[in-house]
Amino acid sequence: MTSPTPDPARHPHRHTVELRHLRCFLAVAEEGSVTRAAARLRITQPAVSRTLSALEEALGSQLVDRSTHHLRLTPAGRAFRDKAAVAVAAFEDALDAGRSAHRPLRLGHAWSAAGPYTTPLLRRWRETHPDVPLELLRIDDRTAGLARGAVDAALLRGHVDTPGLVTELLRTEARVAAVPADSPSAARARLDLADLTDHTIALNTVSGTTTTDLWPVGARPTATITVANTDDWLAAIAASRAVGVTTTATADLHPHPGVVYVPLPDAPHVPVLLARRDGPPSHPALEVLCDLVREVTGGDDGRGGRGGL
Repeated sequence: MTSPTPDPARHPHRHTVELRHLRCFLAVAEEGSVTRAAARLRITQPAVSRTLSALEEALGSQLVDRSTHHLRLTPAGRAFRDKAAVAVAAFEDALDAGRSAHRPLRLGHAWSAAGPYTTPLLRRWRETHPDVPLELLRIDDRTAGLARGAVDAALLRGHVDTPGLVTELLRTEARVAAVPADSPSAARARLDLADLTDHTIALNTVSGTTTTDLWPVGARPTATITVANTDDWLAAIAASRAVGVTTTATADLHPHPGVVYVPLPDAPHVPVLLARRDGPPSHPALEVLCDLVREVTGGDDGRGGRGGL
């Protein structure tokens, strides 16, 4: 008995969606701009727009809201982004199977890396594995490039539930408020969340995890500004446009003459995670790196938390 011939009309996307469509969509999703996505992919802006439209037509869903100056993903787009990232990462892993032993090992982070343990980690790796270069890459997205296969492992903060990733808790970090250096708050020995309620809060909506949900219902800040990375976050605070909430790791790695970090003891601590993709290691030295990260960071201090910069 022969199998029935599949009906293309029932599953049109299976025949029309290609890897280039996924890569184009992920570039738009991560850059928040057709212009920047085109530059990253080294194609023209019209080509990006056509590819994105073709993908949406094939899926029968609008993935990107184009009604604002800064492109935003629709709910369908956010759901598809995670699946597309997993698919592209799997493809890249397949291509890397025969080349991984000859390329650098890549450790990603969205901000603050391993905090005060960053330099000891890099030095220990160089001393013990001089034949395997380790690249520390800051990538401004929620998984620091891990979901799309840009890195082999990542140091992440806050809750991560991206499909295809496995995480483990390394430790937690205390929170601090970041305030303009010339503000009255900068002279305080400590601040509480309530002290920040009447201020504008800078939120990193690309790679950060702090939202107004950090504050109790009924006492949440009403004014916020959004930024896309740590540099813009620091610039906004130094210019007295806003205040921010982050962890002690940011204070260690990102001192700024215009910003003072003040302890915020009533805020929950932030989990620091070691993340990797599920499945076989993407690099022969990945397991050794994970062991060294655990050793250098010293494990969890037992306090849970949520959120981040």
